[in-house]
Amino acid sequence: MPRSRRAPRRGPGSARAGSTASEEEEASSEVLSHCSSASEGTSPAEEAAGSEAADEAGQEEEAEDRLKEHMDNLLDKSAKARQVALQSLRLAFSSKTLYDFLLERRLTLTDSLEKCLKKGKGEEQALAGTVLTLLCLQMGSGPEGEEAFRSLKPLFVSVLTDSTASPSARQSCATALGMCCYIAAADLEDLISCLSCLEGIFSPPSAGGGGSTPTQHGPLHCSALQSWSLLLTICPPSHIKSILDNCWQKLPLLLSSSSVTLRILAGEAIALLFELAQDMELPLGFWQEDLCHQDTEFLCTQLKVLATESNKYRAKTDRRKQHSIFRDILRFIESGEYQEETVRFGLECMYLDSWARQRTYQAFKEVLGSGICYQLQNSELIREIFGLGPPLVLDAAALKASKVSRFEKHLYNSAAFKARTKARSRVRDKRADVL
Repeated sequence: MPRSRRAPRRGPGSARAGSTASEEEEASSEVLSHCSSASEGTSPAEEAAGSEAADEAGQEEEAEDRLKEHMDNLLDKSAKARQVALQSLRLAFSSKTLYDFLLERRLTLTDSLEKCLKKGKGEEQALAGTVLTLLCLQMGSGPEGEEAFRSLKPLFVSVLTDSTASPSARQSCATALGMCCYIAAADLEDLISCLSCLEGIFSPPSAGGGGSTPTQHGPLHCSALQSWSLLLTICPPSHIKSILDNCWQKLPLLLSSSSVTLRILAGEAIALLFELAQDMELPLGFWQEDLCHQDTEFLCTQLKVLATESNKYRAKTDRRKQHSIFRDILRFIESGEYQEETVRFGLECMYLDSWARQRTYQAFKEVLGSGICYQLQNSELIREIFGLGPPLVLDAAALKASKVSRFEKHLYNSAAFKARTKARSRVRDKRADVL
């Protein structure tokens, strides 16, 4: 009979190996079940939010690393590398709010920018002046901004009044002196000294001493007059009276300048002084006759000529711009009527309903460029200056709802084009009746 085969005997080691394998299988199954339950507990929205937050943190860290690199490049031996770094910093400072990042680095950064302004040439100096202005704006009107202005003011004045310095550097310092003083000047003496310095640029001594005013003016004179007009908006009434008494005769002389930009700025400064005098509740006849020694009718005659000038040697675009602005100036001086403008940014809008408000907005727009809309929405300093209140906090749904689709924009533009074409056709049609 064949013998049956017996099952092989397992020793103690083999039994332990079998039990260990079963324990590992149980542990792995528990881990898998735990992971599956954890994955089931995390929603896709939470995962997306977490990944989005991580991406934003990574992008912010990367942006800060780039800014640190640009700051280091300000001390590079290559002038080209320094200019590239200055351009990058100008773009970053105008399009973002970087107070926390710059707070602990402001002294080192200011020192590097001062070296670029002192030892650089031409374009580098102009860029350094602009970046210093933006740095002061980022620091705001608190102690940090006041400290920055006090340290930078002597340098700005030195470059601005140096006739051998680059014209672009002097122009940049004229803008920087006015803006930084407007933002961070704490003492009236600083304000008065800045006004006097800027006045000496656009109004040479020969202009006030009965001599003839030079008719050739450049961007430097325009920037100085812009900054001077900006500082007028924060002058106390007592100093406004002094300006009306001492400086008024110089402004009408600038209306005959060869520069259309300077003529316009001088006209706007005259309108601004009229407005400030009205805000002080001074009778116009009082300060015109006793303080300014100017005939209002003669001034209005000058403004009418500039509002209707048709000299062919001037560019058509310059004449059109001059006519429009001087009509508004003349209307304001004669009737007190101001042509209000609306500035829209994001979901908000701001009204420019006075010459002082317009001068302030134009000054910030010139310095910030395309970043003006972002700063109007997010900068606490600028929102305080224009009385816009704290920045709005909007969720993603509100932002998405506020955006107009491309198709809706297309429909709106098509309708506007048709309406504009019809209106122009009626005017251009020779068969239209002319009343």
